[in-house]
Amino acid sequence: IAEMTAMAEGEPNPEVFLYGEEDFVLQAAGWGDPDSAPSRFDRLLLAGWSDRMERGLFRYRLGPLPTRVLPGPVRLVAQLNEKRSSERRPPQPVRSLRDPFDPGAFNFTRLRPAELLFRLRRTGGPGPPPDPLLVAINASPLGRGHVLLLPEPARRLPQVLTAPVLRGALEAALLSGHPGFRVGFNGLGGGASVNHLHMHGLYLDRPLPLEEAPAEALGPRLGLLRAGPAPAFLFFAPDPAALEPVSRAVCRAAEHLGGAGLACNVLAARGDPPAGPGAGGDRGLRVLLWARRPVFGPKAGEPFVVALCELAGLLPLPAEPLYRDITEMQALSAIRQHLLPEPELLHLGGELAWLLEH
Repeated sequence: IAEMTAMAEGEPNPEVFLYGEEDFVLQAAGWGDPDSAPSRFDRLLLAGWSDRMERGLFRYRLGPLPTRVLPGPVRLVAQLNEKRSSERRPPQPVRSLRDPFDPGAFNFTRLRPAELLFRLRRTGGPGPPPDPLLVAINASPLGRGHVLLLPEPARRLPQVLTAPVLRGALEAALLSGHPGFRVGFNGLGGGASVNHLHMHGLYLDRPLPLEEAPAEALGPRLGLLRAGPAPAFLFFAPDPAALEPVSRAVCRAAEHLGGAGLACNVLAARGDPPAGPGAGGDRGLRVLLWARRPVFGPKAGEPFVVALCELAGLLPLPAEPLYRDITEMQALSAIRQHLLPEPELLHLGGELAWLLEH
């Protein structure tokens, strides 16, 4: 069901995608044929995205991306995307974790009307609805169907995650029938390039180890996942009813990290319960929260920026020689220099487990 609605004065009127709980895809397609059962959400998003690509609304034309798995136990996925490095808008300078919204810098109130695909709005269901989210193209895409998920741009919110926005993004993840549709967030100091609240939606064409590896229990609602290149705190939503408490828990934990001077990244993906695939229980949404040292400004000598994709094990690389020659050891070294030492990570995990139960 779609309708048209008016937005804030002076803004375009994108199509509204109304959805209810009956639209959630509880069992996505399998990896053997991930495009076999596209949902209403997938069809509208990908058709709009392809239309905008044909109309030249992106900063570059995205062709097939060379991809290889780096030899080694972590199985990092390297992908060559030279145009994203050379053609994208320079990242906005960030000076602190608490930078206010800057109306003079690029922000999403400046998007062209044609860059907006549709607006997500839930009808019915338990509890208060999440924030309606605009789905817009990412003009410098990482891959086919890479979109931005935006709360009302006119609110001019800084890049600090809120529970109603996260919940809307998690619901978007369940609207897709593709097993590789993931949603994510880069915080200030954690690779965010625009200080205006937004999340990413990405179709990735392969499973990631962190979607099924077992986690160590830190508390009733929190685990520590060591799969992949960087340990992450794991939250799990077994069904749509759990999205609201999980969203609040993740944002409470992220707020605690900010208070401790740490940046964060978040990724939500379909996956197994925290105990892993052999422990029983149906798949749901895994929500991973990474705590890391903040980075302000580019660092000389780094082979790539470390944001949510890199922490999850996907390396979009800017140059062919780097893509061809990088080793797992080199990539892990670049990623792990931003992480916390083990004792500090475990102490932080204990703090978060206590916080979430009180």
